[in-house]
Amino acid sequence: MIRSLISSLAVGLAAFSAAPAAAAEPVAILGEKVWTGTAQGTLTNGVVVIDNGRIVSVGTGAAPAGMPQVKAEWVTPGLISAFSRTGIAEVPGEKSANDTGAGGSPFSAALNAADGFNPDATPIAVTRLEGFTRIAVAPDARAKLFAGQGFLADTSGLPGSVFKDRAFAFIVLGERGASLSGGSRPAAWAALRGAFDDVRFFTARYMTHNDGNVLTRMDAQAFMPAVKGDQLILIEARRTSDLEAIMDFKQENPMLKIAIVGADEGWRVADRLAAMKIPVIVDAFSNLPASFSQLAATSENAGRLAKAGVPVAIVNLDDSSHQARLATQIAGNAVANGLPFDTAMKALTTVPAEIFGMSGLGVLTPGARADVVAWDGDPLEITSAPTAVFIDGVSEPMESRQTKLRDRYLSLDHTDRPLAYKH
Repeated sequence: MIRSLISSLAVGLAAFSAAPAAAAEPVAILGEKVWTGTAQGTLTNGVVVIDNGRIVSVGTGAAPAGMPQVKAEWVTPGLISAFSRTGIAEVPGEKSANDTGAGGSPFSAALNAADGFNPDATPIAVTRLEGFTRIAVAPDARAKLFAGQGFLADTSGLPGSVFKDRAFAFIVLGERGASLSGGSRPAAWAALRGAFDDVRFFTARYMTHNDGNVLTRMDAQAFMPAVKGDQLILIEARRTSDLEAIMDFKQENPMLKIAIVGADEGWRVADRLAAMKIPVIVDAFSNLPASFSQLAATSENAGRLAKAGVPVAIVNLDDSSHQARLATQIAGNAVANGLPFDTAMKALTTVPAEIFGMSGLGVLTPGARADVVAWDGDPLEITSAPTAVFIDGVSEPMESRQTKLRDRYLSLDHTDRPLAYKH
């Protein structure tokens, strides 16, 4: 009996592993408006033709004869979440289902968030259904200001979704960095500078020891590409003085690749951020003085930053594990507070692609990867939703655990209910 079960299981697994992946079939996507993210701008009655995982053409007129068609009110590139914890926390309040951070670990900069990524996590499909085809996933700092290594993934929900491991290092400064470093900002900056020294003098410092001034040997090795300027560093900070200190540090270390997460008071130093070409990843809903680092927070932050020439990406920082999808709503509110519509769309597409070096993503142009979303209305309107999502040219299923539950309970056969529920 046992041998029979094992044999059946082996056959089932073999069949599963041998099942072909969904094919990227040719299709023409027709939109009353097609937002390209390029110099073509927004096309009226546009046609996007995709084949073999790539965009073949973007223009106006009729679709190629005989080609399958998808019709929509709006067509856009696949949206990109520039900061999330989607896929590494199924249930944030349950430790066994939350891999965002490790407060009890002796390691910090070496923690690789991709090791905890679950493409089957419920929020993946939810995020995809709202038009997001790519996500930048960051670990959370729990024991030190060095959270670890973030990664880039698609939202297909398939094995192999991570397409760039160790894409960036994530560091927390400001109030949180201070609390993780002994209780003050000077302590946090001493830890950061000490970590840089551990890397710069790695050979001598770790010749006979496993620990440096701040980092373990493994942490120093993991942090080395960031210190050398070969890896992007995301730094969380909100207060003006913290942003100034980061820019001072960047001037001292011009080779560093830096982007700032938060920047609630960024509008106050927008000109300097623009001059130094430092992008920011902001939550445009963060408009109240929820802490002493946010006293100058305003709904116009994103608009003022963009007007000064700062590259702006918009995300939802309030619930980054399950609600990354709300970035479209946040971008819409930013438009209501002075951010131009095109700039808001770029904050969800082209700017995140540029920050993380995602070549061929965030735009609709011939040769680009065929991440395309068809919408039933303006993407930044809260009542609009995608009707079709393509990732690398593959039409993705438009269902999630929530939609399955909705459909299940909408069509219940009430005759099967117990007697107590029939009256």
